Amino acid sequence: MSPDTGSNAAIDGVAAAGIPFRVVEHGPVGSLAEAAAARGVEVADVVKTIVVRLADDDFRFVLVPGGRVISWPKLRALLGVARVSMPDAATAKAATGYERGTITPFGSATAWPVIADEHIRGREITLGGGRHGVALAVPADAAIEALSATVADVSDPEPPR
Repeated sequence: MSPDTGSNAAIDGVAAAGIPFRVVEHGPVGSLAEAAAARGVEVADVVKTIVVRLADDDFRFVLVPGGRVISWPKLRALLGVARVSMPDAATAKAATGYERGTITPFGSATAWPVIADEHIRGREITLGGGRHGVALAVPADAAIEALSATVADVSDPEPPR
């Protein structure tokens, strides 16, 4: 951990998980490609932590690698539900303790179940670090194990823009 990053719930959470990690600090970014460049990684190694809601007080974290998007039909089938939604920013913050763009399962206000897209396996990934401009670099397989994540194919390639 770099000395000027200090501690936050995300850093404390990943440290408590006992897995190797690095804190990567960078300035503001406006896109996935900018985040990858700022973190010195490939786009696929920037993992988005997406909060989804199954019911009023029932959420999941879904880890999706850069360049891919959640496949709602695949996710619904995995969860055995007819409907999954994304909460608004205020609800996501209340459920996790983190603002959008900083969300990580590590140190979350509630330890919601985690679903990891199978495409992150075997890589070093970067996740939100609890604050803007801070990321956590972790071995994906160690994170999956520490978070007791369900690993499944829940994504599709991002459509070209």
